[in-house]
Amino acid sequence: MDLIEHARAARSFVPARFLPFELDGQVIGHVRRDLCPHLAPFGDVLEVEADRVTLVASLADAPARTRAMRAVAEGLARANLLTRWRNETYDIGPAFGRPPQFAIERAAVRFFGFQSYAVHVNGLTWAGDLASMWIARRSPDKPIDPGCHDNLVGGGLASGHSIAGTVAKEAWEEAGVDAALAATARASGAIRVVREVSEGLHRQIIFVHDLRLPDGFVPVNQDGEVAGFRRLPIDRVVAELEAGAPYTIDAAVVIVHWLVRQGFVSPDEVPEVAAFPFV
Repeated sequence: MDLIEHARAARSFVPARFLPFELDGQVIGHVRRDLCPHLAPFGDVLEVEADRVTLVASLADAPARTRAMRAVAEGLARANLLTRWRNETYDIGPAFGRPPQFAIERAAVRFFGFQSYAVHVNGLTWAGDLASMWIARRSPDKPIDPGCHDNLVGGGLASGHSIAGTVAKEAWEEAGVDAALAATARASGAIRVVREVSEGLHRQIIFVHDLRLPDGFVPVNQDGEVAGFRRLPIDRVVAELEAGAPYTIDAAVVIVHWLVRQGFVSPDEVPEVAAFPFV
């Protein structure tokens, strides 16, 4: 796999395969057409029409929508249509920073193709001009991408959590990075990922951060979600990506994004990595 293939893998959305999920006059999700029949038992919550999915009109406020969508998520989970239940919700709305229209169990977000948000942190150590990158290996028990290579830190923004708060939380839980060190992570843009997955659609904006680590720092996982870490020279990371090593798609595109920003790769080589600054 060359680097551009990793970038393209992050953009594998074919709209014709999905019905838009509309709410309050806006498209907030996409349900794959073959999954729509599984929504039939939830007619008191969802209207599935020929050209769209939406909530019934009587669900007019966020608390009512949240309760109703939780019942739907629980039903889908009983039917084994979701990944493992997390007991964690994501806020769903038209744009980042806007009041959410409702919240839903994290495990159901991909089924509906709702926009989610995450932070990823490149863990970097420098020796003179030579950079090394810490690569995590996900636990084999993870419900998504078990055992795959990942960035040092990565995690979704749960309901009510800020970007900075999520960086601090995930940095400690996943790599044992304390709050003072995590606070030095530099916000470095964001990447939009939209790709079809077995459960539906993974539609996420990843807020990317770079964290320079002391030479003697060794990450230690705290929550059981990471099986181990490797500190690799950048050329080794690139070689693994090009050889098709099992990196998660999200981690691979975050690394390619870093390579472009640092001048290791020309933006002309990977135009699919569409990054935009924080606002």
